[in-house]
Amino acid sequence: MNMTEGIDLFCSWLDNEKGYSIHTVSGYRRDLEEFCSHGDDIGSVNDIDAGRVRGYLRRLLTKNGPATVARKLSALRSFSRFMLREGYLEHDPLSAISGPRLHKRIPGFLTVDQVFRLLDAPSDQDRFEHRDRAILELLYSTGIRVAELVSTDLDDLDSGAEMLRVTGKGNKERLVPVGGPAIEAIRKYQQGERTDLILAALEKGRQVDDRPLFINNRGGRLTTRSIERFVSAYAQRAAIQIAVTPHVLRHSFATHLLEMGADLRSVQELLGHASLSTTQKYTHLTLDHITEIYDKAHPLGNGERHGN
Repeated sequence: MNMTEGIDLFCSWLDNEKGYSIHTVSGYRRDLEEFCSHGDDIGSVNDIDAGRVRGYLRRLLTKNGPATVARKLSALRSFSRFMLREGYLEHDPLSAISGPRLHKRIPGFLTVDQVFRLLDAPSDQDRFEHRDRAILELLYSTGIRVAELVSTDLDDLDSGAEMLRVTGKGNKERLVPVGGPAIEAIRKYQQGERTDLILAALEKGRQVDDRPLFINNRGGRLTTRSIERFVSAYAQRAAIQIAVTPHVLRHSFATHLLEMGADLRSVQELLGHASLSTTQKYTHLTLDHITEIYDKAHPLGNGERHGN
């Protein structure tokens, strides 16, 4: 099978069977096509061998960081395993190849005080005060990804039960609880700004999509980029010194749950992680806090021994 056909088949599998987003599938295709254009002519799936892959990695490392190289290698590894499983390869040519060593990075997170300052940042001077406050509240209350938030529709939220149906990676659905402050902030937004935005868009003759929970000033679904921009702007207004993104709020959500004693598997379910190992990066609790929990929970934690 030639590489073009193989890549098309693989991307179709990612889309239809794995349920990956269009952006993720495009990323895989882009990485695989880059490999095909590397030095040697790679026209067939059987042209993939360890020598070509190592040469490709050496070239990548001259102008890319280890994380980028590891991602591109992961795409090629997934492709090779798929081809092997489908019978187009007799062995995995990448089985003996290891990726670049990565330094584990812990995403930034906010203190509880910083989160409160951020949530209070929208004011009556802002055009979309209630919408933006509702989005900030929902991001921190649920820990959902920004892509999950922009895809949320009105009927995904059960305000009475305080639950949100979230469609995550691979089109997997999960239910997450929503805190009272977030529910109240969404209610204020729905009763005012959301209706105003729809009416304004209709008056201008624009086609309105009334399904999304959060909409823009043109009556359409908000984009992840627009949310990232205003989250950063409100963080600057709140005098928060680190760069704040929606992912930082997600990380803060997980960190604060763990600091308050939530178990790792529960946090895994709330975050929508397929693997517990992904959630473990959030367990950067201070030694003092871990020691405090141990002292309270373990019978011998405080150094006392009962009986003999």
